This record gives sequence, C-alpha cells and structure tokens, in this order.
Amino acid sequence: MYSCLGKRLVDFMIVFCVLAVICPILLFIALWLHFANKGASIFFTQERPGKNSKIFRVIKFKTMTDERDEDGNLLPDEKRLTKIGKFIRSTSIDELPQLINVLKGDMALIGPRPLLPQYLPLYSEEQIRRHEVRPGITGWAQVNGRNAISWAKKFELDVWYVDHCSFLLDLKIVFLTIKKVFAREGINSTTSVTMEPFTGNN
Repeated sequence: MYSCLGKRLVDFMIVFCVLAVICPILLFIALWLHFANKGASIFFTQERPGKNSKIFRVIKFKTMTDERDEDGNLLPDEKRLTKIGKFIRSTSIDELPQLINVLKGDMALIGPRPLLPQYLPLYSEEQIRRHEVRPGITGWAQVNGRNAISWAKKFELDVWYVDHCSFLLDLKIVFLTIKKVFAREGINSTTSVTMEPFTGNN
C-alpha cells in the first residue's frame, strides 16, 4: 500500500488544481440550484464516519427538496428529486463539493464511500475494515456497480480496496469513474432512485 502521506499529497495537489479550473462551473451550478430550489440551501451536509470511524460533515449539492406530507414527514425520495437534481445526480456533479472535504483531509479522491453513522454498529468485523482508510469521492465499489449492487457486495469491494490500495489501482478507478459517469451506469438501485438503507447482515 502506498503511503498515506503520499496519497494525501497527491490528492491535495490534484484537487487544488481541479478547483482552480472548475470554479466557474461550480458557481454556475450553484446559481442554477439557487433558483431551482426557490432560494433554499444549495448544499446538503450530513455527518458521516471517516477514517477510523471519526465523524465529519460531508458536503454535496442538494438534489432533493424538503417537501413534506400533511403530518410533517418527508416525502419519498422519488417525489422530492427535482429535474435539475436528477440531472446533477446522474452525472455525479452533486459529488463535486466533496473536493472541499478532500482539501480539509476528511476524505480522499479514491476510497470507500462515506456512509451513515448509524451503520457503524451493523457492520461485521470484516466490513468495518472499510474505515481503515479515508473515504473517497469515488471508489472500487462505485466503478463495479455503485447503487446497482447489494450492500454485501459493496462492502466486499470496499475491503478489497483497503487490502490492495495502490497508485495504479487509484489511477484505474479514476479512468473507470470517468467512463461510468458518461455512461450513467449504476446510479440507482434496482428498486429505488436512491440506495435502500443498510439494515444489517441478516
């Protein structure tokens, strides 16, 4: 496994250069979302466990409204997903603000995706090893099925990445990610517009 310091340095340099280039694009998307969300927040932040299960706040572009039913409960995801949100999600543009998380050191460019804190006690001893490295914007599970594969398979791929992490593997994941984004593969699960919650291994 190449050193954490080397991986962190490469990530920082790449993200700094990318942000300098795409800053105008991010500003345009932010303005577009501002009007589409009728002045509501354009960002979605949520607590996620990072390396060694340390909690941080992940940043994404907001792709769903906060619409609720008469009882005050949020409507299903498919009803809250806006047209622009669907496009942004399908092209993975909603993940771009996480470049800030990479600069801060909360995340890496490549690694297991950061999931919800409530999943931590549900992992098996093997599955929780996905937290031995920094979570990533994209990863081995994302280029091998993303939301179209089962949780068990996703965690298996995450742990495989932890055990085989290398510069060449990260480079391969970058190219495969670009291919997946253009093909728009594996965005949704087979039964929902977002991945169903993980409820444990049973």
